[in-house]
Amino acid sequence: MNAMRKISFFIVLIFLTVTCDNSKPATQIKNENDISVVSEEVSKKLKQSINEYQGMTENPRNIDENGEVNFVPSRDWCSGFYPGVLWYAWELFGDSIYLEQAHNHTIILEKEKINGKTHDMGFKMYCSYGNGYRLTNDSAYRAILIESAYTLTTRFNEKIGCLRSWDHNTDKWDFPVIIDNMMNLELLFWAFKETGDSLFYKISVSHADKTIENHFRADNSSFHVVDYDPETGRVVKKNTHQGYSDESAWARGQAWGLYGYTMMYRETKDEKYLNQALKINDFLFIDKNMPEDLVPYWDFDAPGIPDEPRDASAAAIIASALYELGNYVEPDKKEMFFENADNIVYSLASDTYFCSEAETHSFLLDHSTGSKPGNSEVDTPIIYADYYFIEALIRKIDIDH
Repeated sequence: MNAMRKISFFIVLIFLTVTCDNSKPATQIKNENDISVVSEEVSKKLKQSINEYQGMTENPRNIDENGEVNFVPSRDWCSGFYPGVLWYAWELFGDSIYLEQAHNHTIILEKEKINGKTHDMGFKMYCSYGNGYRLTNDSAYRAILIESAYTLTTRFNEKIGCLRSWDHNTDKWDFPVIIDNMMNLELLFWAFKETGDSLFYKISVSHADKTIENHFRADNSSFHVVDYDPETGRVVKKNTHQGYSDESAWARGQAWGLYGYTMMYRETKDEKYLNQALKINDFLFIDKNMPEDLVPYWDFDAPGIPDEPRDASAAAIIASALYELGNYVEPDKKEMFFENADNIVYSLASDTYFCSEAETHSFLLDHSTGSKPGNSEVDTPIIYADYYFIEALIRKIDIDH
């Protein structure tokens, strides 16, 4: 399987590079040499990272303003993405060096299994240990994942029906729930299937239902944060903390919603979740004008477009979600979803967004934006963009073969 995936991966990347629409200057391939090196650069970049991070007890998150790699401890919400990248690399290339280093960078996170002070258990533990268990069936990984899932359930409030997101900024929110939290429900569904404990299922469904009820506007865009009164369950206010304004459509938030409700349909087969994913898709590709290369600006309503930063991470998340969502629609609509996903990946694989071998850092994608209002991680490589980019490629390979 690994050998076949490795061959398929090279074919797909070469195909992506060749078939980029040369009428679009932002994604134009300059010459034949660009075509021949893209697939090799992925492997070289990842092996470069292994050499750079050998023996590290923290994992990479981004490139800072000085061009240096910023490493973060296990408690950081981004700590699980680099191990996930390595697990995906082992799945794609079959090289044992990825297996060894994926394990080494995964076990850094073990203590997080009892960290009940964060909602990001899925991002941290499922992207790392979850992929590790899926590929190795290591019973130690399984035990850590189950404990992590139970820890996450401690953040559930029965009155509200949601998992609490942040514990910080208590002067601004009493019980904040962010759209990102949809992504952490996948860990709970995995734990439900592994243990049979219905607690995991009930919490996931309750959280997803409340998010549909309170996070989405009439145009199917979403707020970033909904604050609740923990005593009454009443909605107090709605904000878009990392977006341009409370009423704007923060790009990565829309991506989290699309991915999250696609996953919800996979796990429950409840049509309301499929319908929600389709509504978000319509907002992105019909109601909102995506940029020509389908890599969104950091906020769809940012005032300085087209001179605003892009968010390659949002594009990668959307592409990965579309490759799955396309499998759940009628056959006559399937190709539309796959085509949009392909076109996003074509752009991300181009020299506009893909970091070349000549760049000194080992990230794959450039031009992601973490929080422009906070002037944090603006227009820079961020590790979760790489994670969802590789996941999107794996999903494309599975569709094409």
